[in-house]
Amino acid sequence: MDSVLLHGEAEGYVQSLEKMALRDIGSQRWFRQHEYIEKLNMQAILNASANQEEFIKDLFVSLGKIPTLVHAMILTEVWKHKVFPIICKLQDFNPKSTFLLYMVIHHEATIINLLETIMYHKESSEAAGDSVLDLLDYCHRKLTLLAGRSVSGQILMEDRVTHTQQSDTTSLQDLQRQSDMLEFEISVKALSVLCSITDHIESLSVSVLSRMLCTHNMPCVLVQLVENCPWNRGTLEKYTEGKWRTVLPEDQLKLSKHDGQVWMALLNLLLKPDCQRKYDFNSFNKTQLLKLRGFLTDVVIDQLPNLLDLRHFLSQLAVTDPAAPKKDLILEQVPEIWNDIVTENSSKWKAIAKHQVTHVFNPSESELREQASRLAQTYNLDVMENLIPDKPKCGACGRVGAKRCSRCQGEWYCNRECQVKHWPKHKPACKLMAEAIEKPQEELNISS
Repeated sequence: MDSVLLHGEAEGYVQSLEKMALRDIGSQRWFRQHEYIEKLNMQAILNASANQEEFIKDLFVSLGKIPTLVHAMILTEVWKHKVFPIICKLQDFNPKSTFLLYMVIHHEATIINLLETIMYHKESSEAAGDSVLDLLDYCHRKLTLLAGRSVSGQILMEDRVTHTQQSDTTSLQDLQRQSDMLEFEISVKALSVLCSITDHIESLSVSVLSRMLCTHNMPCVLVQLVENCPWNRGTLEKYTEGKWRTVLPEDQLKLSKHDGQVWMALLNLLLKPDCQRKYDFNSFNKTQLLKLRGFLTDVVIDQLPNLLDLRHFLSQLAVTDPAAPKKDLILEQVPEIWNDIVTENSSKWKAIAKHQVTHVFNPSESELREQASRLAQTYNLDVMENLIPDKPKCGACGRVGAKRCSRCQGEWYCNRECQVKHWPKHKPACKLMAEAIEKPQEELNISS
């Protein structure tokens, strides 16, 4: 299998990661760090999927860089909520600005994807230190948003990379829709990270346990996800492996990966002794938890036999009142990253947006060409195909693609007719990426 990074390269990338200011987002220094994280993410996925030594995880643990990764993710989240809406009002959108803005929005998704791979391991949760509290708060924000949107019917039933777009859709509308789709993907990844944290709860501090059970009442949040199941569209479609897929009749009762993660997190939070001693089984919480009994069918338990213990526990809970947790006075740590970022920039949102509109998201042709060249080197197309389980789709109609665009090698088509039809829309990106690929080759030929 192709590799993205050698061990020495990866070590240099991880070591160079640094905490940045909100104003720095979109700068050349920020984009350079984004490229590093993108490559580290691809290599981590390759290693995990091939059952190879996960040296990316080992480097983040040994070099103590997981808190830096969490900080970068929350920084982007704050930017997206506080600065991005102002930029949308100030910016005259064009393909150049839309491209760069999307790269920033995509940054958060890249980091949560990398954290999903890293945090699967117990030593990663321990190495995260105090930042695990911030990561827990982040997961809570994403899951409550996911549950809320599911209840209100606001889940977008489209894949993030769409193949058929309305011709009258503006760049801003495209960008906002892509942002909403990314938000759904990020929330699903946050569920995976939360599940990993609950797996390792015994090795984490009392503050983490208290915040999960008492401050955020995560068991009740998870009950909402079981009830509303945002990754299912009735019995017709399920969101799996990053796409909405049609469900065959024989698979309609089969649990998805996300269903399993919710149930495993509930199993950890309700049955582990430390959690049972800490959680308040008051009348409200008890009523919410007992809703789970209707979902713990024999078909579900056959797929996750450990859930039989949860069903027995809920049966006992229905007829008993567990003792209330002791109200001990405990000095607990609190998350700091979100609050520090907001406090530092609370009076600067508009100034930051104006600075970035002028100096970041309005690049010259040469600056954009340089950025595209670096991104072209970041995304190794052959390696990317190893990360995607599906066959490539036609950029015009969405059917299985047979051939790539011969110039940029980045878009697929099922036939010549679709390629010609899609050319007016593909032309700007094709030209940019082709020049980014050809320029280093020309320079190499001249130097030779």
